[in-house]
Amino acid sequence: MVFDFFGSKKKVVIAMAHIGALPGTPLYDAKGGMSALIDAVSRDVAALQAGGVDAIMFGNENDRPYAFRASPESIAAMTAVVQAVKPMLEVPFGVNFLWDPSASVAIGAATGASFVREIFTGVFASDMGMWVPDCGLAMRLRRNLGRSDMKLLFNINAEFAHSLDARPIELRARSAVFSSLADAILVSGPVTGEPAEQSQLRKVCKAVGDVPVFANTGVNIDNVEATLALASGIIIGTHFKVDGITWNPVDGARVSRFMERVEAIRR
Repeated sequence: MVFDFFGSKKKVVIAMAHIGALPGTPLYDAKGGMSALIDAVSRDVAALQAGGVDAIMFGNENDRPYAFRASPESIAAMTAVVQAVKPMLEVPFGVNFLWDPSASVAIGAATGASFVREIFTGVFASDMGMWVPDCGLAMRLRRNLGRSDMKLLFNINAEFAHSLDARPIELRARSAVFSSLADAILVSGPVTGEPAEQSQLRKVCKAVGDVPVFANTGVNIDNVEATLALASGIIIGTHFKVDGITWNPVDGARVSRFMERVEAIRR
């Protein structure tokens, strides 16, 4: 199963364009300001596209420590960054505001994104405290903003958190599709940059049938073949960075090597 905005392409690679810390967050570079954020993510996008990725997702990965509700200034800043970079995009794009589903949908709608990623369902104990997202609110917002075409990618096992839902992961995946209308299911590792368990990925793929399943974290050139043997696609950020460090700029050579491996797998 593939999303229509990828055409006939299967085994899709969505690459992360990590925006630097946004205004109002502890790590924001006030001296560099918005111009520094736009310049840095523009360089990353250029390297990702030159390497041949299928889509790009903008995320506020460096807004640490994370919060469940986006601030007005952060929403405005992320929207402004995406809009500034948008003219250079040659591939479909999505957005993810950590960890606010409604903010993610709002930014996606305002910028014309094709998809949004977030934690939409579940109950988790996390570094940020009790995590209880409101899927219904986000879904209604998407409808009210006239963007029912914008796909929602449901990350069902949150990073930096432990699910308090005792149901097996495959049942939670089926439930997210049936009751919460997930367009795709994402399976993550415990922390950014760490891979999902292959056994969990296999169970989810089997459980949800034709609904796309993406490996959401920890994919690299050594495990991509095994991962794509199961998943419809991958979302990748850390492996594309200089020295494989999440906070570093994108390394174009790493992107190119990885995409060459993916093309070989596709053939």
